[in-house]
Amino acid sequence: MSAPALSLYRRSLKQSLDWAVDRRVWRGQAVYIRSLFDANKDVRDPRQQQVLFQETERLLENWKHPDPYRPPTAPGGNKWERNLPAPILPYAEPPAAH
Repeated sequence: MSAPALSLYRRSLKQSLDWAVDRRVWRGQAVYIRSLFDANKDVRDPRQQQVLFQETERLLENWKHPDPYRPPTAPGGNKWERNLPAPILPYAEPPAAH
């Protein structure tokens, strides 16, 4: 695969993970995506390649997930900063008993 095709292939796989986080479901999508790229692997005409790249870019833009998956501990993930250490408070004297 050429560098632009490889980049689009990787982006397609990563973007499909936004829709199917479960790897068993995603695997079927990955095989389908690979078959689409393999179907056009023999295209050598630069103009045809450019058209295919533009079409793929358009498809990726249309299929972009509105809330892409983020690993739980990544910034914006569902566990980001969940277990922060307790802040160290300055020592204060307990109130005096009357």
